[in-house]
Amino acid sequence: MNKPVFHKDRPSKRLYDLKEASLYMGRTVCALREMIWAGKISVVKDGRRILVDVYDMDRWIEQSKFTFTL
Repeated sequence: MNKPVFHKDRPSKRLYDLKEASLYMGRTVCALREMIWAGKISVVKDGRRILVDVYDMDRWIEQSKFTFTL
């Protein structure tokens, strides 16, 4: 069996369950579910499992950033 290849710009794990994804995002599981229902984050369904792609979470974080200007 091949060992996974780790790159500094790629996470070692790509798909997170809702609990792990909520910790990654710094939100509650309920808040993450609301984001999913609102279409803000895409999910991967594997049977009954709901998984969130780390790249989708990172994309949402980058798109949500803004700078205050005075």
